[in-house]
Amino acid sequence: MSLDSKIPDGPIEQKWTKHKMDSKLINPANKRKYTVIVVGSGLAGGAAAASLSEMGYKVKCFCYQDSPRRAHSIAAQGGINAAKNYQNDGDSVYRLFYDTVKGGDFRAREANVYRLAEVSNNIIDQCAAQGVPFAREYGGLLDNRSFGGAQVSRTFYARGQTGQQLLIGCYQALEKEIAKGGVTMYPRTEMMDVVKVDGHAKGIVVRDLVTGEISSHAGDTVILATGGYSNVFFLSTNAMGCNVSAAMRAHKRGAYFANPCYTQIHPTCIPVSGDYQSKLTLMSESLRNDGRIWVPKSKEDAKAIREGKKKAIDIPEDDRDYYLERKYPSFGNLAPRDVSSRAAKEACDDGRGVASTGLGVFLDFKDAIARLGEDVIRARYGNLFQMYEKITGDDPYKTPMQIYPAVHYTMGGLWVDYNLQTSVPGLHCLGEANFSDHGANRLGASALMQGLADGYFVIPTTIGVYLAGEKPGSISTDMDQFKRAETEVKDRMNALLSVNGNRTVDSFHRELGLVMWNHCGMARTKESLEEALRLIPQIRDEFWKNVRVPGTNNSLNSELEKASRVADFLEFAETMCYDALQREESCGGHFRLEYQFTEDSPEVQAGKTQPGEAQRRDEEFAYVAAWEFNGVGQPPTLHKEDLNFESIHLAIRSYA
Repeated sequence: MSLDSKIPDGPIEQKWTKHKMDSKLINPANKRKYTVIVVGSGLAGGAAAASLSEMGYKVKCFCYQDSPRRAHSIAAQGGINAAKNYQNDGDSVYRLFYDTVKGGDFRAREANVYRLAEVSNNIIDQCAAQGVPFAREYGGLLDNRSFGGAQVSRTFYARGQTGQQLLIGCYQALEKEIAKGGVTMYPRTEMMDVVKVDGHAKGIVVRDLVTGEISSHAGDTVILATGGYSNVFFLSTNAMGCNVSAAMRAHKRGAYFANPCYTQIHPTCIPVSGDYQSKLTLMSESLRNDGRIWVPKSKEDAKAIREGKKKAIDIPEDDRDYYLERKYPSFGNLAPRDVSSRAAKEACDDGRGVASTGLGVFLDFKDAIARLGEDVIRARYGNLFQMYEKITGDDPYKTPMQIYPAVHYTMGGLWVDYNLQTSVPGLHCLGEANFSDHGANRLGASALMQGLADGYFVIPTTIGVYLAGEKPGSISTDMDQFKRAETEVKDRMNALLSVNGNRTVDSFHRELGLVMWNHCGMARTKESLEEALRLIPQIRDEFWKNVRVPGTNNSLNSELEKASRVADFLEFAETMCYDALQREESCGGHFRLEYQFTEDSPEVQAGKTQPGEAQRRDEEFAYVAAWEFNGVGQPPTLHKEDLNFESIHLAIRSYA
């Protein structure tokens, strides 16, 4: 099967406008005849469900949380990007487009990224009209702050709880449509499979998480907006319920999985403190606006801090290494996430880490407080500082935060074309669940932007491209395809319950997570990835022989939920490692130790980059890797979508 991205012709500035004009339309009376199934109710799914309902479609929206307000979008802290140029500092749609493509290390599809930048301004207008309480300047205008990978201030925010405020606005729009009868909401309901009829996605099988009932829902098209797969590492900044199951079930039904090895390590998270932890806590990237990151210059000082013999205040300024400011003077502490994360790892690997484990650096607000006053810092970041103090017991107004990189976001996801349709006709995918906009590294404050762009502005146009060719209401859950899918789901649930082994689900998840972090984490090698591909099948075999899942299938059973999701992670992890193994280059969040610039590299000697930076191989790897599922334990098949850069010149990614 060829990968047709369906990118419109013409100049990049006109592609989206042209596509909207050329796309087929469905008249308002006919929209009421179509049923759209939306899985996920975060910013992407909630925005899509509300928007499509307002347009007249009948919408069924599903989420495994008890309310759409508990979607993981609520956890986003720092802000949302838009090219409004309120600061008059040189921002534009093109600059946001350029920064995003460059930030993704030139591994994103140009047309999708430009569209994202183009609709970004509409998002802010929409959310402000909904009443989202964005921060404002003294005169009443919306305020902006900077984020990593940009030299302009384009990030709109609501203190350190931007995701929560945006989700409340989206939730209100969704609830309005629920009250009108346009959206039927199914909370505490998990999608277990996609149902295809004549090769098209026409429904889903779900499990009621309270009663255990397995049932089917038919529609004219299916939208997945189910987030990312960071929890394949077990420890991440994601909520513990975040999983890959919906995407993986779609993948097994024929949807290609694109660039799964592109995972983002966020540089500012609270360091791991013990084996007892089940998740990590993010400290917003916005803190890097005013916080300065440093470690002691000497290993002896770092060791003294780790042992409690010295404190940060005991280290004189001349003995501190503000390593991001030293290595990347143009961007300083706002270097992109992948670059900043590797720099922190490098400092800690050098023996200069300051946390008790050796894996931690300082994020210091001393200078900002002296310059601006504590009240200003408290107004900007007060809830984040409070959260840090509750978790660590340290007051960041008086002593620097300790931070270290952790898994946070996944740029890979189901392959989609320009219409956000997967390789399965009728199956669309939005937000973090698809691969389309961020390349090999996401710039900070772009996740909320993509989710709302896809939900509010893209899918309401592009879904008609598919539906216009479909006869509405022609699918029924009485069809054999639904009955067979239900039987397969029930058999899988019963198989998990019948193992009756000796190990907990979490023990397998932790074991898998360690393998993934050690062998496919911040740094990968051919040898480490081959080792992971040797170990993962062993863990999976042991899981199906020795996992213990108590309870039954016909009631509330959180262990059964977890077991089903971990089983999917155990299958997905192999695809992720195959992808990382075949991509013999370093780019963004995918860092192969074999491919980095050295002192002898001509590019380093010419002053274009520095030793240790990621070395892309554009002549061989400027493509999207889309994987086809061939069965559990079988190597997937690689399909390639070549990336053509017509508006941006491929260049060495430098932030010095």
